[in-house]
Amino acid sequence: MANMKQQIKRYKNDNEKRLANNAVKSALKTSIKKVLNAVEAGDKEVAAKEFSDCTRQLDASVTKHIHHKNYASRQKARLQKKINSIG
Repeated sequence: MANMKQQIKRYKNDNEKRLANNAVKSALKTSIKKVLNAVEAGDKEVAAKEFSDCTRQLDASVTKHIHHKNYASRQKARLQKKINSIG
């Protein structure tokens, strides 16, 4: 454990940020799975609705510097490709 006051504050803030980032990542993974489940079910309307929510979360994670912009772009392209394959 840290001894100096600044190190203790840094340790506390790092833990809070880590937990917040993990929550965002977990919600994003759940959102991606919802899109994939809708694609497997063959429901294009639900998949499109979930996709719009998922893209919003991906863009937010990029804005918060949790994910790289190329990661978000790649995920959106893959999901859109799967949605387009339904019809």
